[in-house]
Amino acid sequence: MNKILIVEDELAISELMKMALEEQGYKCEVADDGEKGANLIEKNQYDLILLDIMLPKIDGYELLEYIKQISEIPTIFITAKSQTKDKIKGLKDGADDYITKPFETEELLARIEAVLRRYNKGTEIQKIDNIEINVVSRTVKKDGKEVLLTPKEFDLLQILIQNKNFALYKETLYEKVWGEELEFETRTLDLHIQRLRKKLDWKDKIKTIYKIGYMLEV
Repeated sequence: MNKILIVEDELAISELMKMALEEQGYKCEVADDGEKGANLIEKNQYDLILLDIMLPKIDGYELLEYIKQISEIPTIFITAKSQTKDKIKGLKDGADDYITKPFETEELLARIEAVLRRYNKGTEIQKIDNIEINVVSRTVKKDGKEVLLTPKEFDLLQILIQNKNFALYKETLYEKVWGEELEFETRTLDLHIQRLRKKLDWKDKIKTIYKIGYMLEV
């Protein structure tokens, strides 16, 4: 289980991030100013830090400099600053990525997973009840027996898992799996969902969300 430190002084944002990440299986701790963040980093081991720039006591730039002196913890800047010069400064100072408020939860999760993979800290095996997914070998087992999925079925399964308990629009799913916009009504996505439900016995887990799309509920 990857452990993430959120250093963010806006309570509503930090709570939203913590809830979303914990629903995805991450373990999270929160600091509401740079000094508290530094103290936690001294005492604990983290796999990744989500770091706001505009912080009380010690700002994000200063804290990042401190982080890079004592460890190699990957860090993603999360801030309201959107000017190019701020992004460039953050990346030059050693941030691994940069995301601007407001952001979608789906984007945050995708960026976290991408950074963790670069540091070889991603989770190779994912488990949901009696289903085991190996994201490296792209294999799926149900009760220890392999379930054969097509490449598109596996891609669709991965996106549903990455965004579990979040409703995803059909257009979003189609674009991510097939790499193109859903410009007309097609049964392709629906048929793939039906096959996943049948192969994994997830008729009750993959929910149809009226007028939106689908959601993996776990």
